[in-house]
Amino acid sequence: MGTSNIHIFHTNDLHSHLEQWPKIISLLNEKRKFYEEQGDKVLIFDIGDHADRFHPLTEATMGKANVELMNEVGYDGATIGNNEGITISKQALSNLYNHANFPILVANLFHLSGERPKWVKPYHLIKLSNELTVGVVGLTIPFRPFYKALGWSIEDPFEILPPLVKEVKEQADIVIFLSHLGLNFDEEVANQIAGIDVILGGHTHHVLENGMVINNTIIHQAGKFGRYVGQLSLSFDNNEHQISSYNAQCLVVDSYNPCTDTVETIRRISHTQQAVLDEEIISIEQPLTISWEKPSPFADLLATAIKEWCEGEIGMINSGLILDELLEGPVTKGDLHRVCPHPINPCKVELNGSLLKEIVHHALSEEMIHKKIRGFGFRGKVMGIMVFDGVTYEEKKLTDGLSHVYNIKVNGEKIQHDRVYQVATLDMFTFGHLFPTIAAAKVKQYYMPELLRDLLAWKLKKM
Repeated sequence: MGTSNIHIFHTNDLHSHLEQWPKIISLLNEKRKFYEEQGDKVLIFDIGDHADRFHPLTEATMGKANVELMNEVGYDGATIGNNEGITISKQALSNLYNHANFPILVANLFHLSGERPKWVKPYHLIKLSNELTVGVVGLTIPFRPFYKALGWSIEDPFEILPPLVKEVKEQADIVIFLSHLGLNFDEEVANQIAGIDVILGGHTHHVLENGMVINNTIIHQAGKFGRYVGQLSLSFDNNEHQISSYNAQCLVVDSYNPCTDTVETIRRISHTQQAVLDEEIISIEQPLTISWEKPSPFADLLATAIKEWCEGEIGMINSGLILDELLEGPVTKGDLHRVCPHPINPCKVELNGSLLKEIVHHALSEEMIHKKIRGFGFRGKVMGIMVFDGVTYEEKKLTDGLSHVYNIKVNGEKIQHDRVYQVATLDMFTFGHLFPTIAAAKVKQYYMPELLRDLLAWKLKKM
């Protein structure tokens, strides 16, 4: 019986950095050939967020170009990330993997009826030899309000996993968990749920150079943006039916030359999809200019659009969302994607006047205007000045160079501290530390699947 050597390669959080993809293909082809010629087993998985609508090719195809490129790899399985799960419509996600040549493993995704979608499996069994079967489970981060708004039900991983792992363990010698939950969740899973041999992680973009072990569970994750491919080599003792040793590493993708065939594939897909981005939405008579440091016509337009779309009393957006101006003349889908590439949805929150006043002061501080932002769906550089529709204020420059904001009014009336206002804004402000007051709001309504550029298109057509 002896020992079986298994080499697991995994990609995570590529976020459509397709410039890395030809090099990733070269790496995987070289490694697969090398180990298979030695008689070892090779498995390859993706842990989600391969697609990101910031890239024009992903935008034009709603992620199908990503799947076409993934088919070149020969993946043994993949799970989805939040970028696949909640930045496209339910119908688009349901059709995304129609032509995938690998199983999609998402054990916690259901229709609102409780039925599992036909295009996903909770787990997959891979028989490597007569002596060795690998069971692979997949789960994604449960952003419930967003999935619900799209017509999905997303379940708690800690409710799904224990019985599922038990079921898989009865059929497999090694259990691998594809986890788009983040490292903190992965550590919790390893501490709380027995029976998982390997967790291949994503979502939080950690680079675990040598992996880690918690309660005999090996955890590995390989960064973001295609900078690394994770490699986890296992020695499995067929007599003892357990992993006897492992070696984890993060392989630097830039050490490999691009695969010329893949470069040509990307060029071909881009050429065929350009017509989608070239579709004209409207022609404008005046340019829409943008400033990140003071109110400007383009930012004002977006603030008005989000207020009207969400039927709020106030529209509130940061000018850093708009990356470039629009010149007079035809405006295409590609133009709107270029100036507003973020996978960010509109939302509406309820805030009393006292909290709203606090937010206005905070948003207009020099620190916030020049704050560099990463994550939360934001694909720009800095926050930029906050622009409002429905809020006015006066501003006085102080001797120390700072500004004092006063005389804040809502739709022409002095702000009332106890009154609740309907504020239309960005979903990214409800996530975390940027505006804790908004994140803590008890009433939030998300508008899905439209992104901010969809609102811009809608508003421009109304002008």
